[in-house]
Amino acid sequence: MPLTSNQLRARARKIKLLLMDVDGVLTDGRFIYLPRPGGGLFESKAFHSRDGLGFRIAHQAGLKTGFITGRSSPAVEYRAKEVGVHFLKQNAREKLGPYEEILREARLKDEEVCYVGDDIVDLPLLRRVGLAVGVGDGHKLLRRYVHYVTRQPGGFGAVRETIELILSAQGKWAAALDHYLR
Repeated sequence: MPLTSNQLRARARKIKLLLMDVDGVLTDGRFIYLPRPGGGLFESKAFHSRDGLGFRIAHQAGLKTGFITGRSSPAVEYRAKEVGVHFLKQNAREKLGPYEEILREARLKDEEVCYVGDDIVDLPLLRRVGLAVGVGDGHKLLRRYVHYVTRQPGGFGAVRETIELILSAQGKWAAALDHYLR
C-alpha cells in the first residue's frame, strides 16, 4: 500500500491510540532463557531506551498506547508498567478479539488507531487500522499491507520512529522537543 507523504500524514493526524506487538517490535524478537538457581528457566528480553522515552513523549502529547502480544511474560508486564501503557493484552495468539476489546474500552474507531507489527500474525490488525506500520526487519509479506515501514528494525527504536511520525503529522513533535531544548 504505498502512500504519498501527504496521504501518510493525513492518516497519522487521526491517530489517538498506538498499539503494537511486543516480540519483534519492542524487542529484536529473540528469546533469552537463563537457568534459575534450583532449576527451571528465566526468560529475558531487551527493550530499547529510545522507545521508552518515546512512550513518555507520546503520553505527554495525549496519545494512548498499548501492547497486544501472543505470549505472556513478566518482563512485558514490567515494561508496560514502567513506560505507562494504557492497555496490555498478553496470551493473545489471535489478536483481533483483544484489539476489539481495547477499541470498545477506548471508545475509538479503527481509523484512530495505529498498529505496529513484524510478522504475519499481525496482518488481521494491520489490515484494519487507520495507520498500519511494519518494522524495518519485519516479514516481507507485511510490506504489501502496511502504510509505512520503519527505517529502524524491531527492538532498536522502531516504535520511537512511529511516535515521531504521528506527533510530527499532528503538529506536536516540535512542542515535545521544546521541553528538551530549553
